[in-house]
Order: sequence, then structure tokens, then C-alpha cells
Amino acid sequence: MKVRIRRELLEYLLELARNAYPNEFAGFLREKDGIFEEVLIAPNPRTGPSSIFFDTWMLPYDETIKGTVHSHPSPAPWPSEGDLEFFSKFGGVHIIIAWPFTPESVRAYSSDGFEVALEIVD
Repeated sequence: MKVRIRRELLEYLLELARNAYPNEFAGFLREKDGIFEEVLIAPNPRTGPSSIFFDTWMLPYDETIKGTVHSHPSPAPWPSEGDLEFFSKFGGVHIIIAWPFTPESVRAYSSDGFEVALEIVD
């Protein structure tokens, strides 16, 4: 499995992670023609340095949402137990952006927590 993300979107997500630091941020990824193209920021977020909560009932019904993204304000890009529980509820692909919020600190995971390849496309 390979995840494809538009370079412009990845750069925007890195900036969102930097701006949220030292707290986490979260969003939902829209896919078009097999490439993640857009992000919807999590509705009504309550953020902290080790978690983020938001109102899932406020999410729109949108069949183009195929993944999630969130940041870790630490250098650990691996999913926590809470992340794995979240992944199992939302399906799709899950991207974690760890500090220092560079392309090298980004990882993608399947719903069951296995790392998958991430391809940046122009």
C-alpha cells in the first residue's frame, strides 16, 4: 500500500503542526483521484500537548474523506494506544507529523497501525 499526498498539502500540514506547537492539531484528509489534496480541520478542537479532542458529530458527511492527520509535539512519529483506537474508528489512512515538523518526520499508517509508504507528488 502506498499513500500519495500533494506536496502543497504536505507543506500546509507541516505549517499547521508548527503553529499548533506545543499542542497537537488534527484534521481529515480529502482524496481526489488517489491523491490527498485537501484537509478539513477537526471541528471544535480542544488541544493539549499529548492529545486532541473534537466533536465528531460536527463532521460533514463527505465520501471524499479517506484519512486523518494529526501532529505529535514530540519526535515520536509512532501511533499511541489512543491513536490506534482512533484509527480503528475512522478507517482509511492516518498521517502523523512529529516534531520538528519536517517531511522526514511524517509517517503514514493503515487503520490497524502498520506503517505504509508515503509518496509526495507535485
